[in-house]
Parts: sequence; C-alpha cells; structure tokens
Amino acid sequence: MNGCVLKFGKENIEARVPEERLLGILDSRQSKRAGTEEEIVRLALANPIGGPKLRDKVKKGETVCIVICDITRSWQRTAVYLPFLVEELNSAGVEDEDIVILSGTGTHREQTPQEHAALLGPELAGRVRVIDHKCEEPGDLVFVGTTSYGTPVEINRRALDCDHLILTGGIVYHFMAGWGGGRKAVLPAISGYKTVMANHALALSPEGGRNMDCRSGNFEKNVLHLDMMEAAAMAKPSFLLNVILDASGLIGTAVAGDWREAYFEGARIVDRNDAVEIGELSDLVVASAGGFPKDINLYQTSKTIFNAMEAVRPGGALVVLSSCGEGFGDDEVRSMLTEFPDSPAREEELRREFTIAKYVGYTIGFVTENWDFHLVTDMDAAPLEKAGVTVSKNLDEALAKVYARHGHDLSTWLMPHGANTLPKLPK
Repeated sequence: MNGCVLKFGKENIEARVPEERLLGILDSRQSKRAGTEEEIVRLALANPIGGPKLRDKVKKGETVCIVICDITRSWQRTAVYLPFLVEELNSAGVEDEDIVILSGTGTHREQTPQEHAALLGPELAGRVRVIDHKCEEPGDLVFVGTTSYGTPVEINRRALDCDHLILTGGIVYHFMAGWGGGRKAVLPAISGYKTVMANHALALSPEGGRNMDCRSGNFEKNVLHLDMMEAAAMAKPSFLLNVILDASGLIGTAVAGDWREAYFEGARIVDRNDAVEIGELSDLVVASAGGFPKDINLYQTSKTIFNAMEAVRPGGALVVLSSCGEGFGDDEVRSMLTEFPDSPAREEELRREFTIAKYVGYTIGFVTENWDFHLVTDMDAAPLEKAGVTVSKNLDEALAKVYARHGHDLSTWLMPHGANTLPKLPK
C-alpha cells in the first residue's frame, strides 16, 4: 500500500491505495525563495520585464494611479509590496500627493477606513490617498470603447485621468480566466458593473453550457481572458507589479515591468510551480483542499473540486476532503445547488444575472452531473445530497461507497494540496 497524508480541517488523515492502482501523488513544486519578501519585491522592480524601470518612466509633477485589490483578496499582501512601489515613485520625484491608490473592488462593497489601513499597511496608511472603485456610480466611469467580443468597456475615471496607471495583484490559477492577476486589475477590478457582467458571461457558451476554454491554466481561445486583455489595453497601463505566493503564504516571487510581458512570465512561473503533467485520466481522484483555512467552506473548496476534476475521467469518481466548517460560504452557491433541480435550470438563472458565486454553484452542479462526486465534510448532508453530492463523515466511508459503485480495480491519483495543484494532460 502506498499513499500520503491529506489534511482535513486541522487534522491529518492517511490515504493509502494498493500500489498497483496508484498512478501517483499530484502535488505542487515550490521553487527556492530568492530572499526575504522585501528582497524579492525590490529585485523585481530593479529587473523589469519588457520595459524600463518604473523610476525611468515617471517624473516629478506627474500623477500616478496604483490599482490594488480589495480586502477580500488581502492574501495578495499589498501592505508588504506597496511601500517599495511608492518608494520607487518617490525616488523619481513623484510626490505622495500626486499618487492615488485605487482599490479595485470590482462589484464588491465599499470598504471601511480600517480595511483601507490594513491594505496599505502602517507606513502608507494616512500618508497616501486611497479610494474605492464604485462600479455603479456613473460619474466615476468613462466609456472607452467596445471589445471585439461585444463587451462595452467603462473604466474608473481616476485611473484614466492620471499620467500613469500601475497595475498590481497576485497571480494564481483562476477557474474562468485561466490565471488571476495582470489584466484583472482593470477588468473586473476598476470596470463598470455592465462591463463586468458582459465579460463574465463569456464563461458560458453561446450554444449552451460552459465554455470549456474558460478554465484554470488555459489562455488559448479563452475568450474571457482575451476580452479582459482588450479592455486592459484601453486603459493604457504604464507598469505592472504582480506577486506569487509560496506555500507558506508569503511572497515567493514577484514580476514587474510591461503589463503584458511581465504578467505572462508570472503565469508561466505559476505553471512551473503548480501544474503537474499527467499521462492519463484516472478512474478515481482523492483530493484534499489542503486543510484549514483552505477548506473553511464550500465556496473556497470549489478550487480543489475544479482542479481535481481535470485528473479523472468523465463518469469516474471524485472524492474531496473538506471540513467546510462555515458551510456553503455564500448564499448564492447554496441557492444554485439547492433551489434549482439541474444544470439547465441553473444556467437559465446564471444567464439572467451572472455572478461569480452563482457560477461556482453552477459548476459544482456540473461536476455532480458528470462525475460521481463524494465530499468528506462536516456539513449537513441533506442539502448537498439534494444537489447530487454523496456525503461522508470520513475517508473510509467515502471510499467504501465508491468501491461499492465502481468496484475496487480503480486507477487512482492522490492530491494532497488540491487547491494549489492543477493536473494537465500533455497537449
């Protein structure tokens, strides 16, 4: 018997599979840290990709808008990297009063002064002006054109009025856009509500169902991503700084420079760290979300579900370990799974009003209809089983149900860190 340890909440669970059935253990590879977080950010700023250093692009008297995430993505560690970005601007003669930090809230709520302070950190809070993007405030938006995909692009006025627009963010896999970061600092971060909805709706195919090119780790024919790139180009960014976190949640790598070239290099780094090539799809995948806090609710667990399904054949069995102590994590995820009977009904609701949370619920429903999906969880079984999820309290119980349905001779992949590991078949 071979296997590995899988995390469940704050527990460790041993998963063991007969050697002849185990195809392997799929896990991320972490590159060696290049130094402290400060050293990593400074190194990126000193070695920009595809263009000059930031200090050579700006000059005294010019105005600069820096786009950052909102508090829902504070994992990006803005408070760590922003001081070095502002320092770079100051060294070129740009004064603090000529800098505005625009929090890219997308379609999220406005934030509190305390949340702004947390995003900027003690060195910049109260020193540099910070404002929230408001996606439904007509006076804050400027129409700049329509993409080739039909998306009407409205962008925050302050970002367009400045002499220089700097994009920041963190790069991870994104289950619709391929990768996060980069152009997402424009769309959806500082775009109008109608722009965001039109773009996100591209995740659905015009013929019905999901657009299967809009998935994690894929740019090719990914119209959601391509649409974002066109919209970002309309904003004419001057510079980009993106970070990539390591397994400990610290900045492990950073890229800076041209907003296109630096971003694509960052996406390649994520691939080198977190993509695992597989030779075949298995009959069974057993995956852990990675334990607390990555398995705090079903919304967060969706990352693991969508990654793991890339390694198992259609109709095969998928077992995900996720405590989900906070339940569904979003009312729209719950409603999509429990109030709509099947994918056509969920899709109708999604096309009526698209939100990310609804799409998460819709896609989990897609998984339940195309795979034998088992969830080892502390959640109440009744609402999940209504949506087609088979619920178990422990791994042994889940595997017993899988073997009863499919037999014991199942080729198997194990995924100890499913939220961060993307299986990929060779092209």
